Amino acid sequence: MRRDGWSTASIGATAVVFVVSAVVGFILLPLAQPHLELAGLWDAICSAAGVVSRTSSGTAADAARKSTTVVISPDMLASADAQSIGRGATLAHQCAICHGPAGISRADSPSLSGQFATAIYKQLEDFKTGARVNAVMSPFAVNLSEQDMVDIALYYAYLPRLPSPWRTEDRPAPKIVASGAPLRGIAPCGACHGDLDNKVGAPWLGGQSAVYFREQLRSFARADRRNDINEQMRAIARHMTPEEIDEAALYYSGEATLVPAAPK
Repeated sequence: MRRDGWSTASIGATAVVFVVSAVVGFILLPLAQPHLELAGLWDAICSAAGVVSRTSSGTAADAARKSTTVVISPDMLASADAQSIGRGATLAHQCAICHGPAGISRADSPSLSGQFATAIYKQLEDFKTGARVNAVMSPFAVNLSEQDMVDIALYYAYLPRLPSPWRTEDRPAPKIVASGAPLRGIAPCGACHGDLDNKVGAPWLGGQSAVYFREQLRSFARADRRNDINEQMRAIARHMTPEEIDEAALYYSGEATLVPAAPK
């Protein structure tokens, strides 16, 4: 049976469309996503198909994908005894050079005084397992025992917290902090970080260095930092503008209060 020219052309065109669509959808688009770290062509195809690739097991790409394994409950580290706090104070002598003798950093390291115990414990555990990587903290945390991490967390939580940034009618919280950006899926910062409510494991942000704060948001946006639970901070930071990141950093550091209020 003879095929006419239209049938042949239709079949050929359909085949071309299918091949081009497969290449774009399964290879080009996955490779074009900056937050995905793929080991190669097969990883891109597996990622697009929703299948976990096993071809790169044990490679650097796998290590980069490592995320937090810490499970935190509301009552975790809720009670502290004097012995644990005392042991934490002794261990914290090693932390003073970066985080300050009383947990208040004078550099661009985070201040830990009054920080939520669960937040400190989670970060130490993530540094220990490699879910979060830092040239100073990773070698320090890898030698900590479970009890060491608990003691350090409880000690810093016991110390007085830095006050919230001063705000008045002339210097209100930035919009991104106070109400977020719902159309971009960004909740108010205070909904998780303590001003309005606190999500277990989320840190208190008041008084942190603007340089440190800004760099962490940028690291989440680039997916260089990956130890957020369920990728929540990465999703938020990716949708924040550079101006919003700066506003939040200056607000929480308190530096925004040093800027004269705009004339009315």
